[in-house]
Amino acid sequence: MKKVIVTGGAGYIGSHTCVALVEAGYSPVVVDNFCASDPGVLARVRELTGRELSVHQVDCRDRAALARVFEAEAPVHGVIHFAAHKCVGVSVREPREYYDNNIGSLLALLWVLERSPVPGLVFSSSCTVYGQPEQLPVTEASPIKRAESPYGRTKQICESLLQDVVASGSALRAVTLRYFNPIGAHPSGRLGELPLGTPQTLVPYITQTAAGLRDELVVFGNDYPTPDGTCVRDYLHVCDLASAHVAALEWLERQAAGALHEVFNVGTGRGVSVLEAIRAFEDVTGVRVRHRFGPRRSGDAAAVYAGVEKAQRELGWRACLGIREAMRHAWIWQRGLGSEPREIGRAR
Repeated sequence: MKKVIVTGGAGYIGSHTCVALVEAGYSPVVVDNFCASDPGVLARVRELTGRELSVHQVDCRDRAALARVFEAEAPVHGVIHFAAHKCVGVSVREPREYYDNNIGSLLALLWVLERSPVPGLVFSSSCTVYGQPEQLPVTEASPIKRAESPYGRTKQICESLLQDVVASGSALRAVTLRYFNPIGAHPSGRLGELPLGTPQTLVPYITQTAAGLRDELVVFGNDYPTPDGTCVRDYLHVCDLASAHVAALEWLERQAAGALHEVFNVGTGRGVSVLEAIRAFEDVTGVRVRHRFGPRRSGDAAAVYAGVEKAQRELGWRACLGIREAMRHAWIWQRGLGSEPREIGRAR
């Protein structure tokens, strides 16, 4: 089997992608320092796939340690780079840590790849690189504006770094996937999102409120220029997102020899409001979510959703699961966690 190194492979998206890789015939190699993930998640990946995993506890900023992983696992067919901090709000409070980790880990990886070249790199980016969009849907040709947070700016810088390395004459072959809003869990309920302390994203807050772990959900703003006044986002099932990484690796395999860096949006192409998301959860679970409206949150765009025609045309990928499936699977996952919120690693 072709080996694929998955940095941050014990995280939310990384663990689901490891399952998708095995199902597609690849052999994932997990590299994670477990600062924001639970090593026990990998036992669940093994359970779901029936496969043992090669695991290296390494900080991806450590070039020497990362190089030893590549030497030990050679030959390596590809790399999927997830290892990054991702909380927008925390990045505002701790920008130095975000710049150090998110940019530093990619930079170290690129130095290692220069000496241990692999056929393809898939980089985890975000729709935050678009800033406040002027037109919808957002396509890969939409202008890149100043990001609304240090987190978003680290993703912009990382994308520029990849482009500059390719332009320098390096042999790097890379795909950047700009995610929209990953939600949901594996249908088995064995894998899902484990937020650090108080959830910073909508769906874990919905499920924890429904489970009685939170008193109520605050909806930030109900006076936006949207059909029901609440923000509209492109909510993407995490299993669909995982399959997009497999499609990106396979796309790289089909391309002619030579350096390249290509960008793809990964979303559903459909906007769903916060209230629609809450109602979808209530409809599929029969559980009411106590919520109230609060003031707008600084930096929130009224509506953002993806143009996905490029990914459909070139990668042969499209989202198959909708908001209702994502909410159903997220609730199965939440019920399996027990009565207490899980806190992993150290708070950021």
